[in-house]
Amino acid sequence: MKTSRSAIRLASFALVIPLFVTIGSMAQTAGQDIHKAGADTKGAAKDTGHAVQKTTKTTYHKTAQATKSATANTKSGTNKAYDKTKEGSTVAADKTKETSVKGYDRSKEGVQKVVKPNAAQKSKVTDRTRETNMGAQDNVKQDQQKIDDTKPRYL
Repeated sequence: MKTSRSAIRLASFALVIPLFVTIGSMAQTAGQDIHKAGADTKGAAKDTGHAVQKTTKTTYHKTAQATKSATANTKSGTNKAYDKTKEGSTVAADKTKETSVKGYDRSKEGVQKVVKPNAAQKSKVTDRTRETNMGAQDNVKQDQQKIDDTKPRYL
């Protein structure tokens, strides 16, 4: 059997073509793999950026809220301390005033007892009435102060 040269060429060409096609498709797949890897890296970088952005915003908002809460609590505590100090000062001033008045009245009564024995009894009644009225006025003043302290105050 005699094969022609062209038949041999055609047969060898038929065997070589699949090799070139395979090599060509492998080169194309490698390029696609590199492109896909680049796209994956880009996507991962975007995801990381979004996660960092979300975490930063969440942290900012939580910090802002905690700061507002701490400020409000500090302001409330300061107001309470102010009210208690004011109330204590008022009570102390009233007690000091009452003690001074009582001391004066006792001294006056002692002098009157020696000088005018009958005037001492009348003076006692007058002094007790004045002390009672003074105590009632002080109580009203303290009650009014407590009412005023419950009203919101803006610093």
